[in-house]
Amino acid sequence: MSKLTPGKLAGLKAVSNGHGVIAAAAMDQRGSLQKSIAKDRGGEATGQDLEEFKIQVTEVLTRYASAILLDPEYGLPAAKKRNGKGLLLAYEKTGYDANTAGRLPDLLDVWSVRRLKEAGADCIKILLYYTPFEKSSINDLKQAWIERIGDECLAHDIPFFLEFVGYDVSGVGEKSLAYAKLKPSVVSGCMAEFGKARYNVDVLKVEVPIEMTHVAGTRAFKGEQAYTRAEALQHFRDAESTTHKPFIYLSAGVTNPIFIETLELAGESGTKFNGVLCGRATWYDGIEIYAKKGSEAFREWLETTGVENIQNVNMALQAASPWYLKYGASSLAELG
Repeated sequence: MSKLTPGKLAGLKAVSNGHGVIAAAAMDQRGSLQKSIAKDRGGEATGQDLEEFKIQVTEVLTRYASAILLDPEYGLPAAKKRNGKGLLLAYEKTGYDANTAGRLPDLLDVWSVRRLKEAGADCIKILLYYTPFEKSSINDLKQAWIERIGDECLAHDIPFFLEFVGYDVSGVGEKSLAYAKLKPSVVSGCMAEFGKARYNVDVLKVEVPIEMTHVAGTRAFKGEQAYTRAEALQHFRDAESTTHKPFIYLSAGVTNPIFIETLELAGESGTKFNGVLCGRATWYDGIEIYAKKGSEAFREWLETTGVENIQNVNMALQAASPWYLKYGASSLAELG
């Protein structure tokens, strides 16, 4: 593994806890959050709503997190309230154009890595919809796009976190049993591809390689089996074996209990994952309260249930390994 440059090392340290584990909260949702607030309110949600929601989440949850992921569109006021913790900033536009095939990504218009760094980012985060089963002409576009961003982060000496979310090319949908069976190879394929040196990715932000509701013998199991518990544990190990890069898990919109059980399985499998960037599993259930009862009621919910949720995640993170081990170091201090 290559040696970390001073800026990359400083950025990774800034978003990790004292154990070298990334215990970060995610609050960079934009389009989906706005739709959810509007739906629960039975009206509309404004940019002001997004800013206020993000401020409340950041102020409360960063007390228990090593860092927060925000977006520069609505999240900069919240970034000032992060209790001295690390800051990751998103560089991509929210969502994708549903009228174009392939879920193609796009960068925010008036932002660059230079500007995100000037705005206080310790690390840069990109979300990419990707599957190895997509047409090579589409994946070629995405790979070149990630190469450009990797080089930009290299030039500004700042860590590059790449989050990829798989999807179903057949059109049946990601909730199907067929996709659950395919998911391990989607996740492993993404990790193998973007762990390559040419992309200059520092941390892979990955989905878990299984669909929890389809794992027999778990609390989350809903009756349709895609894998036995033993097979699920092996899928975790197989995904890990595809890369030497540090990687962390995203919560992918599941409930807090399901995410906790997922992390328990990861730990049981012996997988050396390096933390989480966890968003909706912590604060999602508070959207309805914010939408219907306002900011103060949401704050009360965060201070109780929200805090409980993030503390559950932190407990489950005892199974995580420090990212510096991937660089052959036995402590953070050893890296400089």
